[in-house]
Amino acid sequence: MTPMEAFYEAESTSIIKHLERRGMEGYYCPTSAEAVSLACSFIPPGSTVSWGGSETLIQCGMLDAVKNGDYEVIDRDSASSPQERSQLMHQALSADFFLMSSNAVTKDGQLVNIDGNGNRVAALIYGPACVLLLVGMNKIVRDVPEAISRIHEQAAPPNTLRLNLKTPCSVTGVCADCTSKDCICAQTVVTRFNRTPGRIKVILIGETLGY
Repeated sequence: MTPMEAFYEAESTSIIKHLERRGMEGYYCPTSAEAVSLACSFIPPGSTVSWGGSETLIQCGMLDAVKNGDYEVIDRDSASSPQERSQLMHQALSADFFLMSSNAVTKDGQLVNIDGNGNRVAALIYGPACVLLLVGMNKIVRDVPEAISRIHEQAAPPNTLRLNLKTPCSVTGVCADCTSKDCICAQTVVTRFNRTPGRIKVILIGETLGY
């Protein structure tokens, strides 16, 4: 075990305790493969599964596992029209399982997410029976203010480039606190407590994943 691997394991132990204090289940997996296996073990065959936009889910292999598994997937990218895409995004809000990452997780167990359309944070807040979050340890921050700074400075600019959006940060790489029509920082959600036992499960992964 490398020093960084040992550090991630030790840090995750503390975070998981705080997640549990806040009504969320926490788990730690050293690798993406182990995290995907664990996440799939929570999802019974035949379940309806959907997800929010996430580079982490792509990079760790979770989306491939779900699309190739014995599940009924609700995939907005399969839509043939904007209207159908909107319908699928609404259907995702009543899925059995919703998959996502988190833009940041504080050391005391709070989830911090900033969204454009709001469908991802809406699903986290209410709707799907269970929400599974796969989060690289690179997204751990000290507190909520640091989480918001991290998202504005490190996550939003590359995401605007990934999505081909025209915002100030896509040009300069620096947050301008914009109100551009393409702004992906429209909603800020801090999940500090989960009132439905077993609904939110957070799998921390000992790798650098996502933005």
